[in-house]
Amino acid sequence: MSDVFSMSLLEARDALSRGDVSSAELTAAHVKAAEAAQGALNCFTVIDPEHALGMAKASDARRAKGEAGALEGVPLVIKDLFATQGVDTTASSNILKGFKPEYESSVTQNLWDAGAVMVAKSSMDEFAMGSSNETAATGPVVNPWRAKGSDEKLVPGGSSGGSVSALAADIGYGATGTDTGGSIRQPAAFTGLVGVKPTYGRCSRWGVVAFASSLDHPGAFGKTVRDSALLTQTMAGHDPKDSTSYPGAVPDMLGACDKPVKGLRIGVPKEYRVDGMPGEIDALWEKGVEWLKSQGCEIVDISLPMTKYALPAYYIIAPAEASSNLARYDGMRYGLRVEGEDLIDTYEKTRAAGFGKEVQRRILIGTYVLSAGYYDAYYVKALKVRRRIYEDFQAAFEKVDAILTPTTPSAAFGIGSKSKADPIEMYLNDIFTVTANIAGIPAMSVPAGLDAQGLPLGLQVITRALDEETMFSVAAAIEDAAGFTAKPERWW
Repeated sequence: MSDVFSMSLLEARDALSRGDVSSAELTAAHVKAAEAAQGALNCFTVIDPEHALGMAKASDARRAKGEAGALEGVPLVIKDLFATQGVDTTASSNILKGFKPEYESSVTQNLWDAGAVMVAKSSMDEFAMGSSNETAATGPVVNPWRAKGSDEKLVPGGSSGGSVSALAADIGYGATGTDTGGSIRQPAAFTGLVGVKPTYGRCSRWGVVAFASSLDHPGAFGKTVRDSALLTQTMAGHDPKDSTSYPGAVPDMLGACDKPVKGLRIGVPKEYRVDGMPGEIDALWEKGVEWLKSQGCEIVDISLPMTKYALPAYYIIAPAEASSNLARYDGMRYGLRVEGEDLIDTYEKTRAAGFGKEVQRRILIGTYVLSAGYYDAYYVKALKVRRRIYEDFQAAFEKVDAILTPTTPSAAFGIGSKSKADPIEMYLNDIFTVTANIAGIPAMSVPAGLDAQGLPLGLQVITRALDEETMFSVAAAIEDAAGFTAKPERWW
């Protein structure tokens, strides 16, 4: 058996099936690795060895009885935005410090029903608000990757930075994330992993701490396209507890990875060539086009003219929904309470102490755009833009089967290097990813190469709503052609 940490999820599952290793052994090794890495990477909010080993032993017992599920015994890392019964769920915020849900999120319940084991819960930008994982109450998460010849600490991307930092460091065989404007695809690109944002409603949001309800997409991280396909199809499914959950059957996403792409039409949108984009990202995009062309795809130039309005619309809609969702954290029902002179004073002191600066900024923006004098000028106009962006994609998918773009406008950057900049500079990290959230369509990032500094870059595949099968077919074709096997040098 190969080194347990270098295996893919599918390889680990096969090793468990053959009896080469038990889940208890695998889980104990990963818990130990998590504890050893935490000081350097700061990627976890909870490491609970007793809970993890309890799940692993229960899994081994099920396997002994011949009751193995699709992910039986496989250790995973869970983003701290998913409610986990009896285990702290904080959304990396002081205001939820010490909150232990008495219920399980539907996505994690699907994973446990398939036999998976939770190694630890991963840090994130507070309430998923951020593009670098620097806004967590527990401090910034560190990317295991470093630029050539440098020891500068880099961000892993956000908001699911803890999940990718752990997985890139070979802790766990897969991880969960959530994507509201790019929070799965951008960190995946920054760490050389595969990140999947399925169609809105494909994975239930029930039990996921809400940021912006109409934009939040639970999804998966994997070391390979096939790993992420198995994870996504296991997490997905209709959930009567979520009124926006899609009621149809879950397709065979893993099987789709082996379908040929010959004859597919791939769209290349001209609006994604933005000013100031590094030449190496543009060159990688061209490589991706050539890889798909060589496998029999037809390349079609397309236009998505509303793309330039996506980011402004997103930063009106998302804060508006966040200001409403976060109103529930008032010191009365969850986590932190700071006593004041009266009820209003208690609310104000609790929220001032519990929320970080970025969360407070977005609550203020959201409250402003929803206020009586500005609702029509900002919020209603943003909703109209949202509809036009959706129509853009509908028109494009009459001509093509999938769209190929870069995932991010840059590779990972240094921790703190943008903290003093205008917040808009940080928001621009989501420029290539946010349109898919606004339209609710599936998109994923595939690692495809390294920049001149030896840092990973990703390509993004976007398909029409509910067509995850085509998305995985194209992503697998890119993965096979790119042959991306780079790993961060171990320093932690």
